[in-house]
Amino acid sequence: MERYLSTPPDGGYGWVVVTSAFFIMGLTAAVHKNFGLFFLEIQNHYSVLSSTTSWMTSTTIAVFHLGAPLASALSMHLSQRTVIMVGGLLAASGMIIASLGLSLPWMYLSVGILQGLGVSFSWIPANSMVSHYFKRWRPIAYSIASSGECVFAMGFSPFFQWLINSYSWQGSLLIIGGLQLNLCVCGALMKPLQAAQTSIQGKLVLDSKDESRTSKKGTFQWELIQRPELLLYIGFAILAAAGFFIPPLFLVPYANSLGMGQYWAASVLSVLALADLFGRLACGWLANLRLVRNLQLLTMVVTALGVVLFLLPIAQSYWTILVFCSFYGFLFGCVVAIHVTSIVDIVGLDGFDSSLGLFMLFRSSGGFVGPPAAGWLVDWTHDFGAAFYFSGVCLVLSGVFVVLVDRLVEKKKSKLPDICTGTTDHPMHKSDIADV
Repeated sequence: MERYLSTPPDGGYGWVVVTSAFFIMGLTAAVHKNFGLFFLEIQNHYSVLSSTTSWMTSTTIAVFHLGAPLASALSMHLSQRTVIMVGGLLAASGMIIASLGLSLPWMYLSVGILQGLGVSFSWIPANSMVSHYFKRWRPIAYSIASSGECVFAMGFSPFFQWLINSYSWQGSLLIIGGLQLNLCVCGALMKPLQAAQTSIQGKLVLDSKDESRTSKKGTFQWELIQRPELLLYIGFAILAAAGFFIPPLFLVPYANSLGMGQYWAASVLSVLALADLFGRLACGWLANLRLVRNLQLLTMVVTALGVVLFLLPIAQSYWTILVFCSFYGFLFGCVVAIHVTSIVDIVGLDGFDSSLGLFMLFRSSGGFVGPPAAGWLVDWTHDFGAAFYFSGVCLVLSGVFVVLVDRLVEKKKSKLPDICTGTTDHPMHKSDIADV
């Protein structure tokens, strides 16, 4: 009888998976990180308020998160490879339809729903594959994969601005849709882990522990939502998402409001992406050293990120904006490098796929409300700085939830010796011990 490999290979074909995930991050997250370049173009084309235009981005974010449990469940029943390829087709279709410029509701449907679902179907399985292929090197492997977002974002910033100037925003979206078809190629490279077989006297056998694991394979574990530490981590996710997606959307309009030219404003995003890259690699390396717990490190960087965003509006010149964006990008990269892999520290590898789906599902509420709320504050105050104040407050508050999660996880780890001897009825499974 088959059983899945209990120990990730930590290398080999795993590095091909990391490379594929690197391109997936670039063709999904990096595109949306630079979507602020289209903000004023689309707003002027339809002659609507900032808050109305923001709903397009917030719909993308919400659908991306809401589609996470479906992406996780389909990955379990089919394969990550299949789901990523379907995601590539959906994402490309969304951009191509948006390039027609039919009406604002059509933009909500194409960029919001189709693009959001396509990104979800590509991003979620890619993260899952990296986590299952690595254990010892998981933090650095995930950092390298997620850095694709930064590398592509640095190139996309001037490239998208050139596309807009040369082919209009509609022609630009058509070209971007063509580029996103490469997600199908990346998905084809995502080879599922091979199953291992054991045999005694010519008969294939499976012990009760392996049978339990196999039965869970392909089943979405909704019951994980009952764990208080995961619920608190979801609270962190909601607040963090409310603040995460605001700065990339409003940085270019803010720079333009200070009188900067289009290319100078776009260059801010390139600097941000470069700092983001350094942050991901540095934090991934630091997490791999295990000098401090991942959740402790996450608390420090997310709190510092909120403080930087709260102070960003004092920047009134190009060079001061670059300084703050460099700090923001670096700290944002640090948060991204460890906030997904920290889920393994909370629920173990067996529950990672389902927990990631739940994490992204509930995080959608923050991503859906954040940008429109910031847009409403900008319309009300006539000051783009209000968006950054709101973002900073959300991120600082999210750090409080991570502190509570860390305390709960450490409390449960202190009871692990009792679990192993069977003297307590602790909810953490033995299969989680190695990953906690």
